[in-house]
Amino acid sequence: MPRAKTGVVRRRKHKAILKRAKGFYGLRSKSVRKARETLFSGAMRSFNDRRKRKGDMRRLWIVRINAAARQHGLSYSVFMHGLKKAGIELDRKILADIAVRQPEAFAELVNKARA
Repeated sequence: MPRAKTGVVRRRKHKAILKRAKGFYGLRSKSVRKARETLFSGAMRSFNDRRKRKGDMRRLWIVRINAAARQHGLSYSVFMHGLKKAGIELDRKILADIAVRQPEAFAELVNKARA
C-alpha cells in the first residue's frame, strides 16, 4: 500500500494559519509554528478577557453610582443598603444608567433610600 502524504491538506492548513496571523510582528507572521503559538495564546487571552470584562463593567457601574450618590450626600454602601431596606430591587447596571441619564429619577431613589 502506498504511503499517503499530507501535502495538500497540510499546505491548506498552514495557509489558513498564516492568513490569520497576517500583520503579526517578525516570525509570528511568517513561521507556521510561531504563528500557531501566537494565535493560540491570543485566543486564550481573548477568552479570559471576555470573562474579565464582566467584572470591569460592574466596577464601572459601582463608581458611577457612588459618584451620583455622593452628590446627594450619601456614600455608595449607605445608598445600596437603603435601597435594599426600601425593597427596591434594581441592579447596578440599571442604577448606573439612571444616574447618568436621569438625575431627577436618581434623586428620588436617593430620597427613598434615605427614608
